Amino acid sequence: MVDKIWHVIGLMSGTSLDGVDLAYVKISRKRGYHFEILKTKSIDYSEIWKKRLSNAFTYSGEKLIKINSDYGLFLGELAADFIEENSIKNLNFIASHGHTIFHDPGKNYTLQIGSGAHLASKSGAKVICDFRVQDVALGGQGAPLVPVGDQLLFSEYDFCLNIGGFANVSFDDNEERIAYDICPANIVLNHFTRPAGLEYDDKGRIASKGKIDQDLLTKLNDLEFYDQQQPKSLGYEFIADTILPIFADFKLSLSDKLRTFVEHIALQISLSINEYSANFDKEELKVLITGGGAFNDFMIARIKEHTNAMVVIPSREIIEFKEALLFAFLGVLRDQEENNCLKSVTGAVKDHSSGVIYKL
Repeated sequence: MVDKIWHVIGLMSGTSLDGVDLAYVKISRKRGYHFEILKTKSIDYSEIWKKRLSNAFTYSGEKLIKINSDYGLFLGELAADFIEENSIKNLNFIASHGHTIFHDPGKNYTLQIGSGAHLASKSGAKVICDFRVQDVALGGQGAPLVPVGDQLLFSEYDFCLNIGGFANVSFDDNEERIAYDICPANIVLNHFTRPAGLEYDDKGRIASKGKIDQDLLTKLNDLEFYDQQQPKSLGYEFIADTILPIFADFKLSLSDKLRTFVEHIALQISLSINEYSANFDKEELKVLITGGGAFNDFMIARIKEHTNAMVVIPSREIIEFKEALLFAFLGVLRDQEENNCLKSVTGAVKDHSSGVIYKL
């Protein structure tokens, strides 16, 4: 391969509605791929956008079309401001994840809003987006997509674990990249803290004071999803249709709800790691943890309690912006027509290069 350098802005919006992450990164290809994070910014959603995005699950077709365009313009404005603030002159393109509204690959659909055409028009830059749809059309889960980046940019770790709205894991097994969604995570915890006026449970302090409800924990752990073989992925439908109705049967304090669900998350993550650890010929496995959950000290402590692997918490920059970085990298692969979706991960009929390109 010819040595090459790209400068890309990665845009990431998580399902937990904590805002938009922007990362201006340098991706270089020289005896493998390498990265450097140059500039970053996190932007919280206004109350209006939080309400619109959280309610979009119930919108009519016309309202979905409208919010898709509006959200693309919104992302374009954020990107344009970010470019101006940082005097960015060298930019190959913007790679945008969009915001997931629907994701049910079993029914052959997924939807990430944030119109690439509007984003490109407003930002003045080439845009690569809509990374999931082609994979679903090819029979895949359309998720998770970052494992190819884990494999090529973070190969020193045995497991790459991201704890965001959902927890997902990525690792090599028998010379194949394996990845899947493990369980819901911050999307559920934040659902319970917001009525109390808190965006999240800082460091897991509230959960640490609660008690585990064993009946609730058993019901959660016994869910059919956890018995399914990968590839598998989760969307908000699973929260609305399965998780929240279970909680509705229990009259618990906020701290007890959080404590029980944190234990559920820690157990499911540990089971996933422990299941495959026997396949590694190593005395100690290294697990990289990123995403907002890496800041939840109590959750991390519970994960450590249930697994013997060495947990690595990287720099704050990597924790917060790894997904934006990896979508920038997915854009680089798509720009070169290299595979960025792996059939071993998603279950698609073949490896492929996914993403829609909007050129001005």
